[in-house]
Amino acid sequence: MATNLAIDERLLDEALRAGGHRTKRATVNEALAEYIRRRKQRGIVALFGKLDVDPRYDYKKQRSKR
Repeated sequence: MATNLAIDERLLDEALRAGGHRTKRATVNEALAEYIRRRKQRGIVALFGKLDVDPRYDYKKQRSKR
């Protein structure tokens, strides 16, 4: 899908060098993927301390069921 975006060329060039990508397209795609991963991680981190933990839960027992 072709899309026209007004992207700061200095930022794009810096991202291109930092990421080691050959094309601007690859740089933007990687940046978007990283943005999405970070936003999802933020949601997970927000759950810390909000979930109840069962002190009787044996996580080692789960490992042996594979």
